[in-house]
Amino acid sequence: MALSLKSKGWSVVLAGTGINLALGVLYTWSIFKGAINDSIKQGGSGAFQWDLASINDPYAVCCLVFAFSMILAGKCQDKMGPRFTAMIGGLLVGAGFFLLSMTTQYWMWVLGFGVLVGMGLGFGYSSATPPALKWFPPAKTGLVAGIVVSGFGLAPVYIAPLATYLMKTGGLQWTMLFFAVAFALVVGLFSLLLTNPPAGYLFGGVAAKAQAAKSAPAAQVKDVPSSQMLKTGTFYLLWTVFFIGAGAGLMVIGSIAGMAKQSMGELAFLAVAILAVGNAAGRIVAGTLSDRIGRTLTLSLMLMFQAVLMFIAIPVVSAQPSSALLIVLIATGIGFNYGTNLALFPAITKDYWGLKNFGTNYGLLMTAWGMGGFVLGRASEMMKAATEMQAKLAEMQEGLARIVVMGEAGAGLVKARATAKGEVTGLDIDPSILVASEKEVVEDLILAAIHDAQAKAKARSEQEMAKLAEGLGLPPGMKLPF
Repeated sequence: MALSLKSKGWSVVLAGTGINLALGVLYTWSIFKGAINDSIKQGGSGAFQWDLASINDPYAVCCLVFAFSMILAGKCQDKMGPRFTAMIGGLLVGAGFFLLSMTTQYWMWVLGFGVLVGMGLGFGYSSATPPALKWFPPAKTGLVAGIVVSGFGLAPVYIAPLATYLMKTGGLQWTMLFFAVAFALVVGLFSLLLTNPPAGYLFGGVAAKAQAAKSAPAAQVKDVPSSQMLKTGTFYLLWTVFFIGAGAGLMVIGSIAGMAKQSMGELAFLAVAILAVGNAAGRIVAGTLSDRIGRTLTLSLMLMFQAVLMFIAIPVVSAQPSSALLIVLIATGIGFNYGTNLALFPAITKDYWGLKNFGTNYGLLMTAWGMGGFVLGRASEMMKAATEMQAKLAEMQEGLARIVVMGEAGAGLVKARATAKGEVTGLDIDPSILVASEKEVVEDLILAAIHDAQAKAKARSEQEMAKLAEGLGLPPGMKLPF
């Protein structure tokens, strides 16, 4: 009996990992974003007509909705069980991708990927870890949590190349339809294996029960309701740390394909897949290590390592040309450290506040993950857009210095040359008017020619600015603040 129950516990771990392997499609957003970006720049019928600065919005909204929906999903998991919760998640993800398969409109993608897929991820993710943890003793909390959530991080290893292949053969909309059917089916089937242990179950049977009785006074964790948890300073400290650690990782994950594409071309999906391996490894390693040296020490070590990597990444990413190897190595390291958050924080939630209200309590803590992804993901795209604008503006200014306009007065008797930046570079005066009696007339004509040249230079500069604004995807009529 004990052996069969133990096997049942590992089947729940397998099912949770399988569900997360499907739901980890979130981490391949950079592949989809690259296709949308190319469509915007190419234009034409059926193309995505989006503002480039908002291209990451569906991903940012998805992270936010994912996190906050876990509060509702956690309550559903606590009250109605993991199986029903996971099925809801699979249906929502399928519905979201099905909507994406039929549209290129910005708000429909925010609704489909941001809201529907985000909610589906929240319900599916919240159903995977809690039942698995209930089948194993506290000494294996970190390991079990790490294994289950590693599926979410490892998903891009197969989804990234699969999505790249599908988009090449059938286009982005066909890819979305394929994922709609596949993910709804996979999550639905794995959900059938999710179940909580029977009432009175204690890890491993009689022997484990005797061992637990000896250590019960020291190891017992009180089940804390959400209302009481929210009154503790510990919750808000953990929330802040989670916000920073997760937000930094999500910022890199959402843009890794774009960063790698400059130096790796069509093989950029490999950077996404390699980062995913680091992401998944971080979850298992951190979970196992925290079982041995403690959650707090493990979390501190990982956060310090991530801070070092983020500082190293700044000169590497901004270098021209950038090194593909260095980008992949640093991104993998950041992915590894990011993954540690997703193994440590559910384990910490269980350690501090128990399993009875785990779904709701971890859902509340998980809002830090969503806010971090939304705020820092959006900020990264705005900084990227500003950097691109600055580079294009500098290029345009150089071009204006090479453009020459000619102003004239007196039916061409006086001509002034100027660059499109308004700098007067020369004068041409007809010799016939160079007589002493015509001095004031000549002066007036020179001024008129200069003014004419400057007016033409201004008009040409505005034309070039309009072209730049259009290329950046700014709304019609909106002027650059320069």
